[in-house]
Amino acid sequence: MRILWGSPLPPIRSGVSDYAVELLAELGRRVPVRVLKPPQWSCPEAWPLDGIVELVGTETEAEPGELPLIHIGNNPHHLWLLRRLEAAGVAVVLHDLILHHLLVEAAGAGIGGGLEEALRRAHGERGAALARARGVGIAGRRDPFLFPARTPVLRSPAAVVVHSAWAQRVVEDELPGVPCGRIGLPATDPGPIDRVATRERLGIRADELVLMHLGFLTPEKGLHRILAALAAAVALDVPARLVLVGEGRGLGEVTGAAAAAGVADRVRAVGWLDRATFLTAPAAADLGVVLRTPSAGETSAAAVRFLACGTPVAVGGGPQFLEWPERAAPRLTPGPAAAADLARLLATAAADRPAWETRRLAARAAYEAQHRPRRSAEDLLAFLSRLPPAAAELTAAARG
Repeated sequence: MRILWGSPLPPIRSGVSDYAVELLAELGRRVPVRVLKPPQWSCPEAWPLDGIVELVGTETEAEPGELPLIHIGNNPHHLWLLRRLEAAGVAVVLHDLILHHLLVEAAGAGIGGGLEEALRRAHGERGAALARARGVGIAGRRDPFLFPARTPVLRSPAAVVVHSAWAQRVVEDELPGVPCGRIGLPATDPGPIDRVATRERLGIRADELVLMHLGFLTPEKGLHRILAALAAAVALDVPARLVLVGEGRGLGEVTGAAAAAGVADRVRAVGWLDRATFLTAPAAADLGVVLRTPSAGETSAAAVRFLACGTPVAVGGGPQFLEWPERAAPRLTPGPAAAADLARLLATAAADRPAWETRRLAARAAYEAQHRPRRSAEDLLAFLSRLPPAAAELTAAARG
């Protein structure tokens, strides 16, 4: 098997960029892989895949017998890959189940047949009406989540790969007859971690109970509810602190909201960390939190990084998260009750630290079960090798 891979790559600030490096490092050791350079992309000096995969030009086409493996997510970083999906024999790794935002970006960039026609194909006249309303400035925040618009993007894939059993059921229902495989979302194993030293590097005291959030700070990630939970826990005399790893347009809003809630001194933003520090930082937390509302159906890379560090992570009750054991990933009720649920978890952790520590073993076990890059690469290749007929053969036939 030979693979032509297309996805965002570092230093593009996209979760799929990190995913690409972590999976390609294992995939390229098993089969020949050529990797498409994204438009206007410059290879970083510390390119970790040198000698493992071959970088090729943005417009490079698949050779006979070579399988195009195209990664699609719900953001503009994937626009350049859309035309690739028009060819026969293309396998798609679907990172989000909501693709509405991607179609909006495509229409704005003049790619494809326009938003109204795309939404009509996906959702009939209701979708077309939604596009017309958007054209005159009428749009609802939850419209994309009610009209996910997958089928205009996934027109005729040879196969689809997803990261949760729930996503697999959704794709198989919408695309009957199209092979759909599932692999664990890979994340680098940070290895043994000195948790005490990690906390010291981040300025965390031994007596503090740390709640941690990873990644871009946006209103959709439920930060107002996370702050409400922190304030409630502090009112219960829990020595809790919120550590924010990352940056984004929501940082100023979070700072202001923390001050209004009276917990400004309990919130610390450490910004972007170098990769080595980032991979081990989740070990410093007593509890991670991933509360994206509404969700695009993605399997959270941030959640997997907490699990890799043996840190339990509180997750919104989306179906893709319910596949993890509760002790590793305690659930938060979607909606306003999430703040109360999170506050109760912090109080429970503070009340019996030794008992809470047993959750760390469950978290690490959940990671080891399906999220090691080596396991993901092997599962991906096993699925692709079973395609009936092989997608690579379809590619060769399409090229004559």
